[in-house]
Amino acid sequence: MMLVLEIEYLSGVSYAAIGPDSAVPDWPPQPDRIFSALVATWAAHGEPEDEMEALKWLEQLEAPLLDASEAWSRTQRTSYVPPNDATSSKKAHALHLVPARRERQPRHFAAARPEHPILRLLWKEPRSMDEEKVAALNALAMDTAYVGHSSSLTRCRVYLSDEDMPDTVQTVKRTVYPGRLDELVRAFEAGRRPRAGVWVSTQPPVRSHSQVSVFSPEWLLLEAVEGEDPHEKLPDIRAAALAAKAIRDRIVEGYRLSRADVPAPAVVSGKMPNGRPAVEPHLSIVPLAFVGFPYADGHLLGFGLVPPRGSRLFNEAGWRGALRSITEWDERSQRHVMVVPLGSGETNTLTMKLAFTLEPSKKSLDSALYVYDKGKPARTFATVTPMVLDRYVNERGTAQVEAIVRQIVQACRHIGLPEPEMVSTRDGVRPAVIVDKHSSFEGAPSVTMGGKQPHWMRWRLPDYLSGRMLTHAVIRFPEPVAGPVILGAGRYLGLGLCRPVADGGDFV
Repeated sequence: MMLVLEIEYLSGVSYAAIGPDSAVPDWPPQPDRIFSALVATWAAHGEPEDEMEALKWLEQLEAPLLDASEAWSRTQRTSYVPPNDATSSKKAHALHLVPARRERQPRHFAAARPEHPILRLLWKEPRSMDEEKVAALNALAMDTAYVGHSSSLTRCRVYLSDEDMPDTVQTVKRTVYPGRLDELVRAFEAGRRPRAGVWVSTQPPVRSHSQVSVFSPEWLLLEAVEGEDPHEKLPDIRAAALAAKAIRDRIVEGYRLSRADVPAPAVVSGKMPNGRPAVEPHLSIVPLAFVGFPYADGHLLGFGLVPPRGSRLFNEAGWRGALRSITEWDERSQRHVMVVPLGSGETNTLTMKLAFTLEPSKKSLDSALYVYDKGKPARTFATVTPMVLDRYVNERGTAQVEAIVRQIVQACRHIGLPEPEMVSTRDGVRPAVIVDKHSSFEGAPSVTMGGKQPHWMRWRLPDYLSGRMLTHAVIRFPEPVAGPVILGAGRYLGLGLCRPVADGGDFV
C-alpha cells in the first residue's frame, strides 16, 4: 500500500523560488513547501484537532519520493511592487499612502512550466497506516488552492494506492521532520519567515569499474554569507584547518543544545566517549576555494561537510536537531545561517557566517569537482590543500622524497584506495607520485619551506598537528578512482584535499 499526495497545477505553471526573490524556480516543489501549504489550510479551517493529528502523523513519516516531469524555467521580467503595507506614521505628509506615490522594490517571480502539470509525493508502506488520518489529510488537500506563490492555482488530493512504485520517481532534496508543525506555528506567531525543511542526503550510484574511498561523494555545503560587518568574513585558505575545527566545535555545541547536554556522536566529533580519538572514519570538513580556474586567487568561498561513506549522517534526527539549534535567520541575506566564532577571547571577535545548502551558487562550491573528472572517475589526483605527513621525516635529499612517497602510499591505503601505480624510471621502479611545495592547481597556495617566509604565507595547523611536515602531491592510481580523496593526518580538517586531473604525462 502506498500513500499518495497528488497536486495538479491548473494553469500549467508553478510559481515558486528556491530562495527569497531568487530567479531559480523550485521545481519540483519539495515536501517542506507542500507541507507548509497544508498547514496554511489547517489554520484557515480553524485548527481542528483531527487535522492537526494528521499533520503530526505525516511529519513523522520517512521522506517521500517524487513523481514529477521535467520543467522549463519560464522567462522572467522585473516587477516593481510595494514591499509592505504602507502606514501614515513614517512620514509627515503621508504622500506615500497614495497608490501612485508608494515605494516599490524590484522583484522576480520564478516560474516553471512542467511537461505534465501533475506531480505526486509517494510514501511506500507508511507505518501505522490510519484511514482516518488519510481522510483528514485529503480534506486539507482538497481545500489547498495553491502551492508556492498564490498565483500557482492547484487541485490537490490524498489517497491510498496499491500500484507499483513508478520507475521515474526521484528522491527529494528537502523534507519535514517531527516538530515541523509546531515550528511553523511559532514562526507565524513571531511574525518571521520559517526556515526551510531539512536537506535530504542521497547516495549517488557508484560508477562501475572504479575504486572509492571511505568518504562519501554526497556533501552538505556551507556557503559564505557576505555581511557588512568587517569582522564577519572567511579567513585565508591557509588557516582553513583552524576554521574547520571551529565549525566542528560549533556543530558539536549544537548537539549539546538540542539534546540536553548529550554529546555528539563519534562520527561527528571524531572522539570516543572516553575522549580518545575515534578509530572509525568520521566527518571531514574541507575548504572550498576559487582554485583550478583561470585567474583563480585561492580565496575561500565556503566549506564542505564530508561524511563517511554509507553513514547516512545527514538524515539522522540528531544531526537535524543540532543544525536547527545553531542556525538563525539573517535578514540581510534572507537565509538561515550558522555563525562560527574564530578563535577565543574577548579581543578576538572575528566570525564566519555560513549558510547550509545542497545547491551551490558558484562552480567552485560544486562537490563534483572533487569526485569526478568531467563526470568520470579519474586515475590522477592532485592536492588542493597540502597533505600533513603522519610522521616526521629525518632524511634529506632523495631519501627524504622517498620517505614522503612511502607515507603517501600508506595514506592511500588508510582511506580504502589502492596503492599508486608503479612506474619505471631511469632510477628504477617506483610509485607514480610527485611531491613538491607547489600545487598543480592555479590559485592554491604553496607550502613554504624554512623559517624566512612571513608568517602569513604559512599554513596554520591546530596544536595536535603542530610541527608536522606538509607537502603537495600528484598521484596516479592503477585504475579509475571516484573521489573524494582526502589524505594524511589532517584529512578530517580539510588538509590533503585532492581534485582529479586529466590523465596524461609521464612520472619521471
